Amino acid sequence: MKKKQLLLVIFLLISFFPGLSQEDTWKWWNDQHDWKPGMPGWRQMIILSPGFLGPNALPVPDLKKGIIPEQTEFETSFSTHSHPGDPTRDLSMRLLYPAFKGKMAVEMYGVVLEKYGYTEEIRNERVSRDKDGKGFIPGDFYFSALIQLCKKRRFPDTVFRLAGKTASGDAFAARYTDTPGYFFDFNSSKDYNLSGKSSLRPFCTLGFYSWQTYNEATPQNDAILYGAGLEYSNSSWLFSGNLSGYSGYLKNHDRPQVITLESRYDWPSAAAGIRFLYGLRDWNYKTVRFSYIWKFGSKD
Repeated sequence: MKKKQLLLVIFLLISFFPGLSQEDTWKWWNDQHDWKPGMPGWRQMIILSPGFLGPNALPVPDLKKGIIPEQTEFETSFSTHSHPGDPTRDLSMRLLYPAFKGKMAVEMYGVVLEKYGYTEEIRNERVSRDKDGKGFIPGDFYFSALIQLCKKRRFPDTVFRLAGKTASGDAFAARYTDTPGYFFDFNSSKDYNLSGKSSLRPFCTLGFYSWQTYNEATPQNDAILYGAGLEYSNSSWLFSGNLSGYSGYLKNHDRPQVITLESRYDWPSAAAGIRFLYGLRDWNYKTVRFSYIWKFGSKD
């Protein structure tokens, strides 16, 4: 009988201590957010909007300028995002594969690895579960289809894009949404030849952006996607600037607006570029991105 009682005591101790350890692990978070058993889980407390997440969670999509490139491009980029309380660096990759003589293309891109380190104030504001606020994390993966609707006609060059976002980025540290999303847009531009091989190209985009949230009352946030800019290019150089953003309907810092300045130099089989992004609203980062692009295949 005593042996059975001893085994029962040992079993209760084994069951009790892991639970106590788990409770101690999250005590700081529970105290900070006044969380008690029976309340909604931590995911329901995170605000899935660009104003309460990392710089790569719900970025404003790049504008496509109405033209599908004629060559396959594989791009690697290194970005540094300046923020008073959340400096971030990341490595990203992109692959664009045109088909049917440039009438269609498939594009895949995403953040391979992100290094973050934010302050305690930012951690608490974003309801992050990462106590020290420092670490490395892989990002989201995007895939899109592009269709050239119109090219080299009286009507502006126009590309239709349909893109989807995976849930590969984790929400634990409030860096990503950990939910799927999608967007589609129409990108148009008109080329005006200048002297020699140089040209001026105004461009614009209009579309729709949507992503899933954790809120049962509003399980999805919908936004109008927009942008406009101007590009100058010659045989080797490209310079462009644009204003872009989207406007979510929940109004919880879900209306990011960004100014983007870009410079790129092209060789026959490669290219290099630098891009500067300045957040005007609901995306409070200043980003510098260096890119190198390998180009494959020949132009028609």
